[in-house]
Amino acid sequence: METLRDRLEAVRTRIARAAERARRDPAGITLLAVTKVFPASAIREAYEIGLREFGENYVQEFETKAPEVGGLEGARYHLIGHLQSNKSKKAAELFQVIQTVDSPKLARRLDEMGRPLDVMLEVKLSEEQAKSGADPAELPALIEGVRACRNLRLLGLMTMPPWSDDPEPSRPYFRSLRELAEKHGLGQLSMGMSHDLETAIEEGATCVRVGTALFGKRKRA
Repeated sequence: METLRDRLEAVRTRIARAAERARRDPAGITLLAVTKVFPASAIREAYEIGLREFGENYVQEFETKAPEVGGLEGARYHLIGHLQSNKSKKAAELFQVIQTVDSPKLARRLDEMGRPLDVMLEVKLSEEQAKSGADPAELPALIEGVRACRNLRLLGLMTMPPWSDDPEPSRPYFRSLRELAEKHGLGQLSMGMSHDLETAIEEGATCVRVGTALFGKRKRA
């Protein structure tokens, strides 16, 4: 039976091969293990085999897991789901990285918590109503707002393209995000998931968000 260790090795092989095609160093690509709707035990198991960066979508869900994983030395937790301003205090307490900052107001709320945080700006490149993120035209003001926050360190941009089983339709979105990052002098790009991580890496991803390929299909209790 395939183990988490086997699946991790397979994902790392995919990352390495994609990086080689793109003439990139795979060491410059962070594998973010997405553990939403999986129990704290899944985080601990992944930690034991070497993973250190974990992604969660919901503040309240991770709040229930945090007591069980808070002592894992070197582990970092990224919020990759939409964050409402009224949950910014709790998010700042629980996470080391917020990948979904999409307004100066949210940045100020996080900054007011007085805790150092790494942040990424979520950009909405899709027409889908369900997608969150800042409009590309809003980026200059948003970047300025985040850089004015003494407790926030701006890393780069993230996006979520429309879902497709075929990874190729994601490519233009990934390319657009890379071009925006280059335009604004930002070095990191969080994009790509289990089904399209190769395409994302070819287009410059520095962080791929992988859940299904590591932990299997998510099943809610």
